[in-house]
Amino acid sequence: MSITTAEIRCAFFDFFASKGHQKVSSSSLVPGNDPTLLFTNAGMNQFKDVFLGTEIRSYNRAVSSQRCVRAGGKHNDLENVGYTARHHTFFEMLGNFSFGDYFKTDAIQFAWDFLTKELKLPKEKLLVTIYHEDDEAFDIWANKIGIAEDKIIRISTSDNFWSMGDTGPCGPCSEIFYDHGEHIWGGPPGTPEEDGDRFIEIWNLVFMQFNRQSDGTMQPLPKPSIDTGMGLERISAILQNVHSNYEIDIFQNLIAATAEVVGATDREDKSLRVIADHIRSCSFLIADGVLPSNEGRGYVLRRIIRRAVRHGNKLGASDVFFYRLVAALESQMGEAYPELKENRELIEKVLKTEEEQFSRTLERGMNILNEAISELDSDVIPGELVFKLYDTYGFPADLTNDVAREKNLTIDEAGFQASMAEQRKRAQQASQFDTDYNDQLKSNCSSEFVGYDQVANSSKIIELFHAGQAVDKLVDGNEGIVILQQSAFYAESGGQVGDTGVLTTTNGQFRVKDTVKLGNAIAHKGVANGEFKLADVVKVELDIERREAIKINHSATHLMHAALKQVLGEHVNQKGSLVTEERLRFDFSHFEALTSEELQSVEKLVNGQIRKNTQLQTKLMNLDEAKSAGAMALFGEKYEEDVRVVSMGDFSMELCGGTHVKSTGDIGFFKIVSESGIAAGIRRVEAVSGEKALELVQAQEQQVARLAGLLKTDPDGLTTRIQQMIERNKHTEKELDKLKQQLAANAGADVLSQVIEINGIKVLSTQLQGVEAKSLRAMVDDFKNQLSSAIIVLGVSEENKVSLIAGVTKDLVSKVKAGELVNFVAQQVGGKGGGRPDMAQAGGTEPSKLVPALASVKEWLQDKL
Repeated sequence: MSITTAEIRCAFFDFFASKGHQKVSSSSLVPGNDPTLLFTNAGMNQFKDVFLGTEIRSYNRAVSSQRCVRAGGKHNDLENVGYTARHHTFFEMLGNFSFGDYFKTDAIQFAWDFLTKELKLPKEKLLVTIYHEDDEAFDIWANKIGIAEDKIIRISTSDNFWSMGDTGPCGPCSEIFYDHGEHIWGGPPGTPEEDGDRFIEIWNLVFMQFNRQSDGTMQPLPKPSIDTGMGLERISAILQNVHSNYEIDIFQNLIAATAEVVGATDREDKSLRVIADHIRSCSFLIADGVLPSNEGRGYVLRRIIRRAVRHGNKLGASDVFFYRLVAALESQMGEAYPELKENRELIEKVLKTEEEQFSRTLERGMNILNEAISELDSDVIPGELVFKLYDTYGFPADLTNDVAREKNLTIDEAGFQASMAEQRKRAQQASQFDTDYNDQLKSNCSSEFVGYDQVANSSKIIELFHAGQAVDKLVDGNEGIVILQQSAFYAESGGQVGDTGVLTTTNGQFRVKDTVKLGNAIAHKGVANGEFKLADVVKVELDIERREAIKINHSATHLMHAALKQVLGEHVNQKGSLVTEERLRFDFSHFEALTSEELQSVEKLVNGQIRKNTQLQTKLMNLDEAKSAGAMALFGEKYEEDVRVVSMGDFSMELCGGTHVKSTGDIGFFKIVSESGIAAGIRRVEAVSGEKALELVQAQEQQVARLAGLLKTDPDGLTTRIQQMIERNKHTEKELDKLKQQLAANAGADVLSQVIEINGIKVLSTQLQGVEAKSLRAMVDDFKNQLSSAIIVLGVSEENKVSLIAGVTKDLVSKVKAGELVNFVAQQVGGKGGGRPDMAQAGGTEPSKLVPALASVKEWLQDKL
C-alpha cells in the first residue's frame, strides 16, 4: 500500500497550511445552535456564521478534516450502508475555505496542485464539471490549468449550483471526478450512465459569490468565498488502488477485528461492512455527547446500534460484541481524534448496555418477522406489522426494511406511516399539556448585559412587544416584553434562570416576571403598571436576594461538576442543568447509580472547596486557548471565538456566561438532596446550597428527633431501636403464618367431607372460608396426597376479587386438564387463567358468582369422565 488514510489526511493539512490556511479542528457531530441540522454533515457547517457575516474570526483561510454523519433527517444514507461501495453513516470531509480572501482561480489551482503534484494522480484520469453558465470557471480550467475542453462538462442542474437556503449565500460549483477505467461500467456526469461507478466525484469546489433575494434576484456578494469538500474515504480508495471504500486500510482493519470478534470466516460478507461502518458513527456520536434514547439524535444512534447488533446476530455472534470493536477503532483513528481515547470507557459502556437491552428482544422480534414473512402471499411486508415491530419490539422500520431487502421483499411504507400517524394522533389526544410558543417573535436589536458587577442601572427602551407584535407603547395592564440598551438582568441561558425585578419610569412600573434572550436582545417579560413608550429612560432594579441565591447555586454547580469528575472519572460530562434560587439540578453522563459513599465523597470535595474560600477568577480568552488550558465546555453549546472562563482555584475551570459568587466561601454549605437515573447513561443529582442547605439539614434533624421520640429513644439509639422492631415483626409474622397454616389444616379436614364421586372418580369443588389465596396451592397438594386419585377445584373470595385453583392427579390428566377446568370456572366469575395439566390457577372479579360456578363443575366433568 503506497499511502495510508492517516497519511493522506496529514498531507492535506500540510499542503494547505503551506498556503496560509489555519488548521481548524473538526467540530462536534452535534451542530452548535443550528436547529436546521440533525448532525454535522459537511465541513462548512462550523463556518456557517462566518459565511453569513455574523461571526468574525482571526483568520480568513481555513483547512479542516470534519467528521460527518448522514443517518437521519434529510441526509440519510443508513439503508444503503453495506450494499454500495461508497455509502457510509460516518465519513470524513477534507475541506479548505476562504472567507472573502481568494476565489475561483486559487481554489481551482490549489485543488489541481494537491491532486496532481502532492498525491500524484494521473492528469488524464481527471475530468471536471462546472455550472453551465460559469464561463469564468471554464476559462480557468481550460486556459490556466490546461484541461482539454472535452473534459470540462457543463451541468445545468442544481447539482452544480449550491445554496444555503431559499435565500442567502449561494453560487456555482465545480466538481472533480476520477475515472476508474473502462473495465467498470458507467458514464461521465451528465450522461444517462452517470450513476455507474466508473466516474467518481472526489472533490466539490463551491464558489460562493451571490446573495439570493426573496424575489429570486442574485446580488453579487461583496466578499466572495470558497467552500470545498473532498471525501477522505473516496480519495483513499483511489490512492490505495481499490474500488470500494470498504477496501481501504481503515475499513479492512475494522472488518478484520469484527470478523475475529463475531467468529466470521467470510471477509466479503456485507454484514461485516455494516458493522465496521456503524462502529465509527456510534463511537463518534457518543464521544460528542449523544446517547441512545427514543427521540431525536439519540433515536438515530439507537437505530444504528440495533442495526449493527442485528448484523452481528446474523453473522452468528453468540454474545454482546459491538463494544469490543471500540479498541480497534481507537487504534485506527485515535491519534487524529483524541476524543476517542478520552471517551473510550464511556463509549464501551454505552454500546454494551444498549446491546444487552436490545438482545433481550431481538430474537423474539426476528421470530415474529420471519414467521410473518413465511406466511406472506405477496412480496410486501404489511405496514401494520412493520409498525408493531417498531412500537412493541423496538425494531426501527429501516431495520425491518434491511431484513426485507435481504429476502427480496419490500415494506409497505405508506401503511407504516399511516400507523405512525395514528399513534401520534393518539399521543396528542392523550397529552394534558398545551404548548404556547411564539417562534415568530424576533428582535432586531442588541442589548448589553451589565449585570456581572451591577444589580441596578439606567437605560433606554429600544423595543416593545405586546401580543406577539412590536408596538410603540405598553399601557396599564398590558402583558409584554421590554428590551433595553443595557440591563443588569440576566437572561435565561446555560441552565441559569432569568432574573426578576422592576423597571421604573416617571410614568409607571413594569414588574419583570422573567428575563429571556430574544436573538441578541435581553427581553424583560412582565406586566405594565402605567405607560411605557419607546425611548423612555428606565431605572432597572433586579431582585437582589433572588440573584444572590442563584449565584450561590450556580457556583456550587461548577464545584459539583468538577467533584463528580474526580470521584467517578473523566467520562462525566454535563448533559443539562437547572439553576434557580431554590436549588440546583445537574444531569451528567454515567452508567450506574452513585453509591452513598460516592455521594458523600462529592459532598466532601465541594464543601472542602467552600471552606478554602477561593476567590473566583473570570477571564476573557480565545476559545482554543481556553480549551488548551483545560476549561470545560458544555455539550451542545456554540461558543464565540472569545469566551468567558470562570475558574475556582485549580479545582474548576469552565466556559460560562452566567453569574457567580466572588469567593467559594460565599456558598456557605452544600448538600445533595437526591440522585437518580433519567435516561440510559444519564444520571441526575439535585442539591441545595447556602441557606437552603442549612434549612434542609435542620428539617432532617427535626424529623429524626420526632421519630426518636415516637420510638422512645434518642437520635443516637434510633438505628438500634428500628432493628429491634424489624426483628420483632419478623418473629410475629412467622407466628402468624403458623396459625394460618393450622387454620387451613383444620378447614381442610372439614372440606374433605364434601368429596363426591363421578363415574368412580373423586371430585372436590368448593369455596373455602377464612383461607388466604396464597395457601391454595399447598392445600391442593395436600388434598392430592390424601385422596391419591382426584380432581380438585378450590375458590376463595375477598372484596371484589376471586382466586381459583384446579388440581388433577397425574393418573387423570389424560382425561381432564387442570387449565381447561379452571378456565371453565373462571369465565363464569369474570376472569381467566392457566397453568400445567396437573395444576392451574385463575382469577376473577365477580365473587357473587363463585358458588354457582363451582357447582357447575359436576355437570362439566360428567361430560368428560
